[in-house]
Amino acid sequence: MKLLRIFCMILAAIVIVTACPVMPVSALSDKDITAPSAVLMDALTGEVLYEKSPHEIRPCASITKVMTLLLVMEALESGKLSLDDNITASAHAASMGGSDIWLEQGETMTADEMIKATIVASANDAAVALAEHISGTEDEFVGAMNKRAQELKMNDTVFKNCNGLDEDGHVTSAYDVAIMSRELIKHKKILEYSNIWMDELRGGKTQLVNTNKLLKSYKGITGLKTGTTSKAGSCISATAERDGLSLVAVVLGSESGKSRFSDAAKLLDYGFANFTMYTPDVPEEAVTDIIVKNGMCSTVGTSSSAGSQILIKKGSESGISHEVILPAEIDAPVDKGSVIGKVIYKNGSKQIAEYPVTAAESVRQINFGDIFGIFLRALI
Repeated sequence: MKLLRIFCMILAAIVIVTACPVMPVSALSDKDITAPSAVLMDALTGEVLYEKSPHEIRPCASITKVMTLLLVMEALESGKLSLDDNITASAHAASMGGSDIWLEQGETMTADEMIKATIVASANDAAVALAEHISGTEDEFVGAMNKRAQELKMNDTVFKNCNGLDEDGHVTSAYDVAIMSRELIKHKKILEYSNIWMDELRGGKTQLVNTNKLLKSYKGITGLKTGTTSKAGSCISATAERDGLSLVAVVLGSESGKSRFSDAAKLLDYGFANFTMYTPDVPEEAVTDIIVKNGMCSTVGTSSSAGSQILIKKGSESGISHEVILPAEIDAPVDKGSVIGKVIYKNGSKQIAEYPVTAAESVRQINFGDIFGIFLRALI
């Protein structure tokens, strides 16, 4: 078993050395990306920073498991699933081909182990076992996958299974993969799994080596998922973070594993070389008092989320300006949190962000009873 582990490490090292040549990127053209379809997205804002045939309908192999894992993470957070749950493999789960951990019918593992196998080793059988445990059957789980895709406005996507094995009509796009990847990494727990390089199951009898070789070759990589089938080609959704900037790079249909890693690295290099997160100061005039007409209080304070991070091109900080739009007065009643105005940030003439200015407290409208009470108190 030790020899097997050493062999896996040597093989992975060979792949790493050849996969990702270092190339500083200040501009990126479609010729630079060899894959037929690709997207680079900012994980915080969802802004697309580069695209090549982003909505081309394609199979995506085991990238499918991004949606599977998203539903798993949501089940964990809702309490529907626990990491300590024991999951027993059905005959259907054990029958999966392709990448797997060779589950036998009736074999039991914890949810934690099944998740680890799904994301680290891209195990098709473990993915199905998780799906059946959560929804009862894989078909029911796939229905939930498609419903979640609709909620995320993944208009190019139709799932037919939960693991990505080639099946007619099982399709997505690079843009949709970026959308669901962005949603998945909002669940920070998944990064604890996607960062695993090597691990083991069954007391060391089963070795797991991560299919994402960028983990050992790319600075700031945090995950996420690879996939390869005859129809889909070599695919990857890669996530990385540097200096507060979090990116999602999606590559679909590459001719080889080496080229998908190279393309993903180029996309990430381009993003980190050209973009940064900028945190502006909250404008003083956005936090003020506004006159309230016919209110129990004569003024209401304001607050704003302005000052949140904004994605900008590197070197453009000096061109950023802001405008605060607020009325001189408002009518009662005023509800706490109601929108009163807005703060607009621009870079040159281009608007780059907008934040609401809201009421910091509620102000009730004055009525006849209030006036009469004030009058009586004045007399006394």
